[in-house]
Amino acid sequence: MEFRTGSAAPLWHGGDLDAARRLFPAAPQPFIDLSTGINPFSYPVPRLAAETFTRLPEPAAIDRLAAIAAKAFGAPSADHVVAAPGGQILLPFVAALAPPGRAVVLGPTYAEHARVAALAGHATQETSDIRALARADLAVVVNPNNPDGRLLPSDALLALADALHPGLLVVDEAFIDVAPAAASVAGAGRRNVVVLRSFGKFYGLAGLRLGFAVAAPELAGRLRAALGPWAVSGPAIAVGEGALADEAWREATRARLAATAARLDETLRRAGLDVVGGTSLFRLVRTPAANELFDHLGGAGIYVRRFAEQPMWLRFGLPASEPQWERLAAALAGPG
Repeated sequence: MEFRTGSAAPLWHGGDLDAARRLFPAAPQPFIDLSTGINPFSYPVPRLAAETFTRLPEPAAIDRLAAIAAKAFGAPSADHVVAAPGGQILLPFVAALAPPGRAVVLGPTYAEHARVAALAGHATQETSDIRALARADLAVVVNPNNPDGRLLPSDALLALADALHPGLLVVDEAFIDVAPAAASVAGAGRRNVVVLRSFGKFYGLAGLRLGFAVAAPELAGRLRAALGPWAVSGPAIAVGEGALADEAWREATRARLAATAARLDETLRRAGLDVVGGTSLFRLVRTPAANELFDHLGGAGIYVRRFAEQPMWLRFGLPASEPQWERLAAALAGPG
């Protein structure tokens, strides 16, 4: 096994339209940002009382949010749920729950897990062999995986957790909202499993910065202590309470996203592209002309996600409107 340490600098990700404008200064505006896996049909934000912004959040409000989130995620109780200002900020705290040792990440996947594990003192390795995770002190699985959508069954993950004991298994379920409910391990209640849940991706409110960890109460308490008081803003608590309790919106949105992803598959295939994976929030294409297509789309004002470590891959998010669909189809039909 080869282990490596990571850079302290945050890695490049999708959603950076300033970078898109620098790369393609002559592109037509506005840019269509298809570089993320964020739901373009966001949850309707309610009008919030002024005191939501002017007062510090009450502990009781965080407790209510945790209880609602526990029900939405299928967690054993609110004591198992930790709310945070976005899932990203939880990563280094979760990596630090395991004493420095060997961290193994099932990849290729979201690269921040390996980076923050190294910062927490772990020697890190990415592997495509799930059997290698059983020898880790800290094992990380993104499920469904980003960017290929690989979905491991929950029983396989729980078997891995049993094999790891006392090592820690981290399951990043950022895109699980669009997967079958049985795929989640948030309700398993294992003492050596931490589940990360996103809010902004499925609810289309990434700028709100809200995310969750689900863990045994002892680990959850350590994470709360690390985050400190008032970690989540009043507006995020208020919006999160309403959205996570809205089962009707959640079910309707799953169906809408599935239909939209099927339309995107058809659009991409008509352009001769090979769709090789993804979820209903993003689709992954493999083509030998990935770099040329990235440049061609960028010149047309359409920003998609490319991967330096996988030069034949491009990831496409979902267009948000008919004008965006028309621009995408026109660009894919053009030269390049």
